[in-house]
Amino acid sequence: MVTVREKLEAFGLKKVLDYLLDGNPQENVPKAVSWLRKLDKDGMYESAYNIVEKAMTDPSNNWNKFMTDAYTNIDSGVRHKMFENLIVNSAIIGIQRKNKMEEKYDCNIPWAILMDPTSACNLHCTGCWAAEYGNKLNLTYEQMDDVVRQGKELGTFMYIFSGGEPLVRKDDIIKLCEAHPDCEFLAFTNATLIDNKFADDMLRVKNFVPAISIEGYEEQTDFRRGKGTYQNVIRAMKILRDKKLPFGASLCYTSKNAETIGSDEYFDFLINQGCKFAWIFTYMPVGIDAVPELMATAEQRKFMYNQIRKFRKTKPIFTMDFWNDGEYVNGCIAGGRCYLHINANGDIEPCAFIHYADSNIKDKTLLEAYQSPMFMQYRRNQPFNSDMLRPCPLLDNPPRLAQMVKKAGAYSTDLTHPEDVDSLCNKCVDAAKGWAPVAKKLWDNCEGLDHSKKKQAAEKEHKEKIRVKVGKAE
Repeated sequence: MVTVREKLEAFGLKKVLDYLLDGNPQENVPKAVSWLRKLDKDGMYESAYNIVEKAMTDPSNNWNKFMTDAYTNIDSGVRHKMFENLIVNSAIIGIQRKNKMEEKYDCNIPWAILMDPTSACNLHCTGCWAAEYGNKLNLTYEQMDDVVRQGKELGTFMYIFSGGEPLVRKDDIIKLCEAHPDCEFLAFTNATLIDNKFADDMLRVKNFVPAISIEGYEEQTDFRRGKGTYQNVIRAMKILRDKKLPFGASLCYTSKNAETIGSDEYFDFLINQGCKFAWIFTYMPVGIDAVPELMATAEQRKFMYNQIRKFRKTKPIFTMDFWNDGEYVNGCIAGGRCYLHINANGDIEPCAFIHYADSNIKDKTLLEAYQSPMFMQYRRNQPFNSDMLRPCPLLDNPPRLAQMVKKAGAYSTDLTHPEDVDSLCNKCVDAAKGWAPVAKKLWDNCEGLDHSKKKQAAEKEHKEKIRVKVGKAE
């Protein structure tokens, strides 16, 4: 339920955004930031405000170029809706509500929910973890709608689709966008099903953004995804670019393509294609058909760490590294701390790469799932390492995942070939050992070390205060 305060804040900010998000970004963006500061009573985004204000005074700054591009090459209506949903609804109203619910129930409440409309896919990518679910599972429209309705009550206004190929269900996805105009929707997609009709639907609803999976140039992409996939991706990008629709790239680096994906030339290529953001993942050996040989080496992971930080200073594209950005988000973001995953069978998993659960949307509410043993194991054990560059309980600290799954009594969500958690963790032991000394050197010398340690201590203190408040302190 939206409170009176939330309604007033949302109304006021929407009016401000309507006025400020047109015209000259160099002049209007700083004004918008000034208003955002007033509404951000807790100063949660102070560092972000400082970065934006500084950038907009320097025409050569890559973030200045990024904002200018957003004004020039994104449809005005889409831009307004995206700012409204991401800033007003999610980052301000949603975070405030999420924090209240966490304090009330002593459990993690996610900023975003990742869910699979279907396990079906029109491609058969080498080493794809999603394949283990089979290709016949589907969430009904009513189930997905219920997830969104429950999520909003708890403070979640960001929803991400994966699969399978989520656009197999694109009619239902557009229907969800229409039903929940106050939410922002994103999908990890192979882009082969994006056509002019669907792009026109996106332009109409204004709150859907694709993150297109592309794994390098034609040779690398077609190697994993099948011949002709790359050309279909380029075709889809052109359709979106011509209609001024924002989209990004979902990049999975492996032992075979890390040097390509992390190159200056490749990121320049993405920018020229119209990509506004890039989400970076590393290959995980999840599932019976996984190919451990595709796991990136420690040196390749270090290479990506350094390249992404360089790109943020030099290239007008927003980048986020799912593993190597632990210093900014206090380690692992899964288990509902920032996000979780609901598969096409309804199993509520702590992470898209952790296929174990003790809850299902068919028999539990979201809040009940967040309070379940599996999710409370995550909450009690995060962060999984004092080195924020070793955030993952599987890839970086494999014994931790096995311990949590066993203690929670969680089951494998692979309906075809259930994978023993010890077997899964064993596939990551060598990678974890190889990365540990490399990560330590990076962590000990990273720019945000002191700030990250302070944030970590503050979060720990905050969680303990909540436990005392609800009578669960140890």
